[in-house]
Amino acid sequence: MLKTKEQEVEQVLDMIRPALALDMGDIRLVKVEDDTVFLELLGACSTCPVPDITMKDVIIVAIKNFLPWVKKVQIGQHKFDITKE
Repeated sequence: MLKTKEQEVEQVLDMIRPALALDMGDIRLVKVEDDTVFLELLGACSTCPVPDITMKDVIIVAIKNFLPWVKKVQIGQHKFDITKE
């Protein structure tokens, strides 16, 4: 059975969640539109003083490695074009 894009993203987020949970945080899939994934940081991650590090080094890398169809990721107000990284 083919997975939806949302299911594919959730599968990758499930790999990331344990690392975020160590710092009392989490991440939620808001929506997928074409090749763009919209996410929201939750818990301690939503007030983290270094969210760019978490986003670029953990979330963006995982999405880029596991979901080649994704071209852009938006986490809250932060937008990442992962085709150039």
